[in-house]
Amino acid sequence: MNFTRWSARLPGTQRRAAARTDHELTPDRLGEGAVPAARAEQLTDDAPPVPAVDELPVREVLDRVPALVALVHGPDHRLAYVNDAYVTAFGPRSPGTPASDALPELHETGLLPLLDQVLRSGKPRTVKSRKAPDGRSYTFTCTPVTEGDTGGVLIFAIDVTDHAEAAERLRASERRQRETAVTLQRSLLPQVLEEPDDLRIAATYQPGGTEAAVGGDWYDVITLGGGRTALVIGDVMGRGVRAAAVMGQLRTAVRAYARLDLPPHEVLQLLDGLATEIDANQIATCVYAIHDPNEGKLVYASAGHLPILVRDESGAVLRADEPTGPPLGTGGWIHASGSIPLGPGATAVLYTDGLVERRDEDLDEGIASLERALSGATGTPQVVCDRLVRSAGVTADHDDDVAVLVLQHPSRTGPDSDLFRNAALELLGGVEAAPRARAFASGVLTSWRFPAELHDLGVLAASELVANSLQHGTPPMRLRLRRTDRRLIIEVTDGDDHLPRRRKAEPGDESGRGIAIVATIASNWGSRRTPGGGKAVWCEFVLPKG
Repeated sequence: MNFTRWSARLPGTQRRAAARTDHELTPDRLGEGAVPAARAEQLTDDAPPVPAVDELPVREVLDRVPALVALVHGPDHRLAYVNDAYVTAFGPRSPGTPASDALPELHETGLLPLLDQVLRSGKPRTVKSRKAPDGRSYTFTCTPVTEGDTGGVLIFAIDVTDHAEAAERLRASERRQRETAVTLQRSLLPQVLEEPDDLRIAATYQPGGTEAAVGGDWYDVITLGGGRTALVIGDVMGRGVRAAAVMGQLRTAVRAYARLDLPPHEVLQLLDGLATEIDANQIATCVYAIHDPNEGKLVYASAGHLPILVRDESGAVLRADEPTGPPLGTGGWIHASGSIPLGPGATAVLYTDGLVERRDEDLDEGIASLERALSGATGTPQVVCDRLVRSAGVTADHDDDVAVLVLQHPSRTGPDSDLFRNAALELLGGVEAAPRARAFASGVLTSWRFPAELHDLGVLAASELVANSLQHGTPPMRLRLRRTDRRLIIEVTDGDDHLPRRRKAEPGDESGRGIAIVATIASNWGSRRTPGGGKAVWCEFVLPKG
């Protein structure tokens, strides 16, 4: 094969890289002279002549360049030439032999099909960072060359081992950082969900895929006492360890504020100020909701978060759109509480944007798809949770974190319904209110077949709570008794918003012992303000097992 004719037909500047036997490039020259005329006028007679590019000894150049160069010819890619760098890297080669035999390293790196593609298309192709049998990484560029009806491919291989190793070290460092963030994130989420008496709950968290930094999604379930439950879900904007750390601080704060038994909007108001103190440059969305089985609804407040979805017993799905305030950390906003029905047989879903937000569709379309999936989702909360995640197309390589919290208010029938009962008495005040309350509590607890000791403790607690309300509260007053499969709850409400405190009564005091007695005999007690300016004081007793 005439190397001069091959090199003369290389396209563009790649003609300089072609090898030859003992001739110089002459056709298809890159320029007529060694230098422009204007430049030639400036040269002295003593200046050495500068050869034109077409006059350079190509083979001598290619033999000395550090890049690996090979030339193959014909449909079976017979070897025509390899330079010294190629021989140094992979050993001597036999010209005229098909590339599959003469260049086995190309076969092992999967480049032989690429040579076919370049020869057919007449277009150059580049493959980045392939590891060769010598253990080093190369970037291969394959360029077509032609002569008459035949053709070949010129192969350049650049050693990029240092770059590849540096990139791998960077990827390994990113993987370690991500694993640290995921570990931190999971450790800050509840390891075991609290189990309220009146709700069945399941949750799931899935970090983004390996190429996505973990975010700050979180959820929580907090039993408030008196049969009420707080449910929380949120999303810290940002990625990595910092977002997970901020999430942990917010989750801890939510649990602390929840113990104050405040309305949802007041909890968000406190969180808003705290988020600004934690990091003024980081914001978070959050929904805080409270379920009271006596009210049959979910009372909630939202700070820029996605709407709660509720599927009722008939399968109809409701969306809790309002009210929604700005995200936490923005400040200057007065949050408000709203409510959505959650009666027996209903299922509610709280979720983060990773479940419904996609780059190629509107957010409302994602929420609508979730509504459709929820309308047909039945079974336990965990089954519903898994089904919603699957229907949203969330996989292991999903590009965003996903958190989902599913709660059900079971519709209890048959023997199970006997374990969940309510009884209430309106108290009109006056001297007869206390004995009426004691008689009512005694009759209810007897009908519920509680043991004698628990019966007596329940009657005593009801009497003391009513006496406290009669002395310090205002009408309207109500005594409510509730039993679940695990506890007895006694609650008294009245129209005064002054919350009682447990204090030590002096020997001469005629009052102040009621709350202390209740706190001593009950498993737990507490108080909260109610909508409309009143309060509720409650206590509960754990039922004996069996």
